[in-house]
Formats: sequence, C-alpha cells, structure tokens
Amino acid sequence: MNKRVLLGMSGGVDSSVSALLLKKQGYEVIGMTLSLYKDIDDTDAKKVCEKLNIKHLSIDMKECFKKYVIDNFIECYSNALTPNPCIECNRKLKFGEMYKKAQELGCDYIATGHYAKIEYDKKFNQYVLKKCINIEKDQSYVLYTLPKEILNKIIFPLGDFASKEEIRTIARKNNLDIVANKPDSEDICFIPDGNYKSFLEKNSNLKPKIGNIVLKNGYVLGKHNGLYNYTIGQRKGMGISYKEPLFVIGFNVLKNELIVGTKEELYSKEAIVGKLNIFVNDEELFNKDICVKTRYTKKESKARLEKIEDNKIKIIFNEPERAITPGQSAVFYNQDIVLGGGIIVKN
Repeated sequence: MNKRVLLGMSGGVDSSVSALLLKKQGYEVIGMTLSLYKDIDDTDAKKVCEKLNIKHLSIDMKECFKKYVIDNFIECYSNALTPNPCIECNRKLKFGEMYKKAQELGCDYIATGHYAKIEYDKKFNQYVLKKCINIEKDQSYVLYTLPKEILNKIIFPLGDFASKEEIRTIARKNNLDIVANKPDSEDICFIPDGNYKSFLEKNSNLKPKIGNIVLKNGYVLGKHNGLYNYTIGQRKGMGISYKEPLFVIGFNVLKNELIVGTKEELYSKEAIVGKLNIFVNDEELFNKDICVKTRYTKKESKARLEKIEDNKIKIIFNEPERAITPGQSAVFYNQDIVLGGGIIVKN
C-alpha cells in the first residue's frame, strides 16, 4: 500500500508542483488548503488536484490563525517588538494544526512547498533540517520551529531544485498552466497592501500616542507618534535633526520613549534569545563557532553561543552585528544544517 502524505496547497506553483512530484514518487497525496485569514479562493488548488487525480480538502483555520498569528502580531507591536508572523504560522498552523489533521487522516507524512530539506545525517545521528540547494529561495530560517520529533515525518519536495524557473518549467511541461506563471507572494498574507501600521490601528487598541525621541543619555530631540510606527535600524521619518545621522536603536515602553543613536550605536556584539527550539545536543551547539542569521533577509554572521538561565541563550558575535531586533528570530547554522533558533528578547 502506498504511503499517504498530506500536502499543504495554496494554489501556487510551488505546492502544485510538489503535489505532482509526490505523486510521481508513488505517494498517495491528499491536498489541503488552509483558510487562514479570510475565505480564500481554493479554485486553482482544486483544479490542480483534479488534474492530478488526487483528493483535495479545504479546512477553515481562521480562528486558530487569529489566536496564534494575528493576536501574537498585535501583542508584539504593543510591546515594541518586531515579529515575523510566517514563523508563528509555521509553528502553530502548518506544522501544528495541519499535522494533527494528517494524523486524523491516517497520513504517514506531511509536506509543503517550502524550499528546504529534511535528511538523515550520520554525523548528528538524527534527521536534520537543512538549507535547500537554491540558496536564494531557501526558507530554512522560517522553519526552525519545526518539532524535532516529527522531522522524519516531513517532506519538502522542492529542496533539491536549483532555481524557481525549474519549478515553473515542470508545471508547464505537465499541463499545470493555471499555476505555472503565478507570481510569488511576498507580503504578509493578512496585510496584502503592506501597511501594517494601518492594520494595527484598525484591529487593535494601538493608536498614535505622542512620546519623546531621546538619545541614550535621555536628551530629548523631538516627538514620535507611537512606538509601533518604528523599527530598529530605521533612519527616515522621525522628523529630527542632529549633527550626524541617527537611527532607531531601542524603545523604552514604560516611558513611551523612542531611543535613537549613531550608526555605531546600532551595532551590538551580543543578543539574548528565548522561546527556543533546538534540534541538536549541547555539544553541537555551544563553545564552538557557528553561524547565526538574525533576519530572513540578512546574511549569516559568525558567532558562539552561551547557555544562560531561564532557558535562554546568549549569542556572542565575532563582529558587531547591525540592527539586532527584538521580536525577530535568530537561527543557528552549522554550514547548511539548522541547529535551532529562538526569538530575540534583548539586543
């Protein structure tokens, strides 16, 4: 009997080609579209499944999405943190709630169209999450929250492809023209216009609240219109003047102060990380050189990790790191293997 796999399908080219590849590999595929923020159009996903002669299901997860992703997004900004909602969605929805659905359906595996790899590694003597071959598309950073105990139950069919154009070509050659040329989705799915400030004001108690813009020594330079309007590293849009360029370097939530500083003050050699998800044993993580990525769009930096109290890790960078941002994730790498990661709580 063929192994059964539940595949998350958005109706895009990546998940559609994943369905095709899994079927060709002999799996019994069930496609599942998650309705997360609003009632989404699952027409293309259904059409692809019909063409491939596989079952398709649509599941309403809007309540879970609001609880775990949107509410967390709002709470973070209320506390002057800058969240990554895709990471929370993967943690709670795609590899949390959807994995439960896979078990209910008697599936052996769960799959998505993410660009990453899961492989058994002899050195680590376990299944590991790895970067995909196409480094420009690699999504291992947003997948570090995968539960370690189900790594051997996850399949990423696109991990060994060198370019997105290869995926589109496969779709065209297999008559999946309805998805072959679909553009990549770049924005936060529940804020399609990209205006997160407007979203926060419409969907939460966050409203413009005037406060002081200050240097680290407390010297007042001007006024801000609400801490949620700013992020670490921001230079423009503050309406202040100084003898040299100033950047947002921190927040004092209790005093409602926006803290600014020079380019040099934007750099830190250390950061504290909590809400950890670690895949490997301590000897593979601490007291050795590794690489750390502190934002999805950033390059990795060399660092060492130190275990501290309260289930937290201190990152000590070899060179000062620019714009370390609380609320974002720091992900730890040994070459192409993800060692784990967590949420930055202090820069």
